[in-house]
Amino acid sequence: MKKTFVLDTNVLLQTPFALYSFGDNDIVIPEVVLEELDKFKKDNTELGANARHAARILDEIRAKGRLNEGVELENGGILRVELNCNNVKLPESWDESNNDNRILKVCKGLQEKGENVFLVTKDIFERIKADILGVVAQDFFAEQVPVFDEQYKGRLDVYASEDKLNEFYSKGFLSPEDVCCYNSDRSKMDCPLLVVNQFLIIHSLTNDKQTALGRFDGSKIVPLYYLHERPFGVTPRNAGQKFMQEALMTDADKAPLVIIKGPAGTAKTFYSLAVGLHKIMVEQSKLYRKILVCRPNVRLDEDIGFLPGTEQEKIAPFLRPIIDNLEVLIDNDENERYSSEKELKDKVDELFDRKIINTEAIAFIRGRSIVKQWIIIDEAQNLTPKQVKGIITRAGAGTKIILIGDPEQIDQPFLDIRTNGLCYASERMKGSKLCYQVTLYDEECERSELAYESAKRM
Repeated sequence: MKKTFVLDTNVLLQTPFALYSFGDNDIVIPEVVLEELDKFKKDNTELGANARHAARILDEIRAKGRLNEGVELENGGILRVELNCNNVKLPESWDESNNDNRILKVCKGLQEKGENVFLVTKDIFERIKADILGVVAQDFFAEQVPVFDEQYKGRLDVYASEDKLNEFYSKGFLSPEDVCCYNSDRSKMDCPLLVVNQFLIIHSLTNDKQTALGRFDGSKIVPLYYLHERPFGVTPRNAGQKFMQEALMTDADKAPLVIIKGPAGTAKTFYSLAVGLHKIMVEQSKLYRKILVCRPNVRLDEDIGFLPGTEQEKIAPFLRPIIDNLEVLIDNDENERYSSEKELKDKVDELFDRKIINTEAIAFIRGRSIVKQWIIIDEAQNLTPKQVKGIITRAGAGTKIILIGDPEQIDQPFLDIRTNGLCYASERMKGSKLCYQVTLYDEECERSELAYESAKRM
């Protein structure tokens, strides 16, 4: 039976080309959706850009016929605009002038005409109200990745015989066939299907205390090359941090993209800054000209042009976590670090005054080609898939991009753990020889005993 998909505004605001995602079925846009898109079209934001994109698509389709009568799409579907079905009755307590309720009236009206209606919306509460009316509702899945537990972690626990582990130390490599892993039921062992640049904790099958760390380079398992480095005086404290150090220390010609996921306190931002400072100030290799730090923030990216002061003054409040990490890095004497707040502030300010570190709003990266820079995108879970693609494609020769974030801490209303840009990039870049990834776990929290305890319990 042919289906009728009624699209909510938020679907087109997130993915304008969603119109072409429903095959040879009927696609309905309620009139109120056009009104809502019209309100967004002047916004200098990604939502505004998507509203304009959707408008252009609709205008191209309109040129082929009357939208109120239905226009056939290239994939065989029929797109039409429906009025508000004013004769449809909603529960008396519902405000019929509410835009969500106007969309639901269209769904109910089409259903009463005998159409097989499905409401497509990102709004959970609207899906709940659709259930009350007996209308089938669903999320939009075009850019959705697997649930978090099934997403790529960039690391894997594997097992090998004691002889093979000794061989790994002596020869410096293992074949993928030399290791195995447990099935989910823990009943038998299988040879794992390894991914390029996947990090491995290799456990001995007979000696629990014997382990090794490695990386699959696409053909064999090799030891970590930077295991004994101490970038900017920082020592990795667990396997996750050792993997992170390997990914960050590898030069941009081999690993221009690093994706780091994990909870608060696992030193994601701290380590990214430490290695960046090490490359520029200690090695002085001239591989990178400077560090560029960006933290996505909804209000900042939308309203930065209206805030008073210079660009740096506008974004300074949102970069306080970066400053906190720099205070620890530039003075590793814990007893004396905070003895003089002015001296500490001067040391941090010097990094910005000398242009070793620069900060920018995400919106200002668009359209640029950034060469030989160390780019840290903090809180990347608040990026959309479109934004993260725009950032990664800005990388010019010699630039290294580090995407950092916690998928459990999303502040964007239209994003969740399956649709945010950080997880989207992680899944799409899985297996790329140019991308190193690592997910850090709660037990690898090193911020403080309280942070670790709360990560476990909460």
